[in-house]
Amino acid sequence: MPKTSKKTAMTGTSGPLTGVRVLDLSRILAGPTATQLLGDLGADVIKIEHPIRGDDTRKWGPPYIQDKDNNDTHESAYYLAANRNKRSVTIDISKPEGAKLVRQLLKKCDILLHNFKVGGLEKYGLGYDDLKSEMPKLVYCVITGFGQTGPYAPQAGYDFLAQGIGGIMSLTGDPDGEPVKVGVGIADIMCGMYASTAILAALRHSDQTGQGQMIDLALLDTQVAWLANEANNYFLSGNIPKRRGNAHPNIVPYQVFPTQDGHFILAVGNDSQFQKFCDFARSPELSRDKRFAANDLRIRNREQLIPLIENLTRLKTTRQWIDGLSSIGVPSGPVNNLEQTFEDPQIRHRNMRITMDQPLAKTGKIDLLGNPVKFSETPVTYRRPPPTLGEHTADVLEELLNITADEQQKLRAQGLI
Repeated sequence: MPKTSKKTAMTGTSGPLTGVRVLDLSRILAGPTATQLLGDLGADVIKIEHPIRGDDTRKWGPPYIQDKDNNDTHESAYYLAANRNKRSVTIDISKPEGAKLVRQLLKKCDILLHNFKVGGLEKYGLGYDDLKSEMPKLVYCVITGFGQTGPYAPQAGYDFLAQGIGGIMSLTGDPDGEPVKVGVGIADIMCGMYASTAILAALRHSDQTGQGQMIDLALLDTQVAWLANEANNYFLSGNIPKRRGNAHPNIVPYQVFPTQDGHFILAVGNDSQFQKFCDFARSPELSRDKRFAANDLRIRNREQLIPLIENLTRLKTTRQWIDGLSSIGVPSGPVNNLEQTFEDPQIRHRNMRITMDQPLAKTGKIDLLGNPVKFSETPVTYRRPPPTLGEHTADVLEELLNITADEQQKLRAQGLI
């Protein structure tokens, strides 16, 4: 593991990954999600970008950060979502001299993550087989749409395709409507989460044995992996699961219900909670009905039960249901929009909305999502806002490779950085 330089140490890192350095050749969402998490945990993440184009998502807007004159910058909300705690270095790796620079930087790093298509980095001499003998401890993680093997391996893959092919869209949406993707790029995000876990496991192995390895991750594989109970429902029964809107395949009642003034979530997890709900709804006979007395019976007879519950829930306001059920231990909650979400006292208490300095913004600050991991001894730190394109090129090349300002100027003149 490389030693933390004096300059890096001055950033105030104290996380569990302090001293770990990551070379991030990924873009869009899956890879950047993984490396942002590693950065939050204290790793020094060096994000390599093309000198002109940068990460594609920088231009995936509006909205963008607006400057003091209310002009859009090139920093989109999408890009900001996954690139905190990184240093941006611009290198054109398509040129041999650029690929050589990346190789030199890698010698100072523990981890490489990229999401080039199969064979994409190999043509620059940066494939795993090109590097492993020279850098035997290197943890080398590759994220692609379909993995390094199999009939789809050469194809480009995106979150939307993974959700469709991987089955989650067949489970999402109104029963009588069209299949619906999840509202955020969840296949990308979850692939990034699997990547971060795999990287840390491989890093531990490398630290213990001196042996690095390649990690092959696919959006499609990881999306299929979190089909969870619905996959096993299919395996056990042989029946293809159906879209149920907000209803649960294995628990009833567990869905959204109408109220006098809107909707609320009723999440009954066991028979005792169902009895409490019925008592509170002044319909105790419902829990004693032989059709509904146990969860497996409620699943078989959900078509008869749900309309009866809807008739009851329309008799009170949303607030009356939530307050009353919460007081007796029956899980329930609102269906918030994002304004309501970030005003929620629990979410505010848990610091899930953070503010960071950002000189480009007209206020000098931007808001970002907080990290949900709470350590007792090595807390997550927010050290660097998402970097502007090439913001740290000069610093990193001088710090890690001892390339002087004059030498860097020559590299810029050649279009390498």
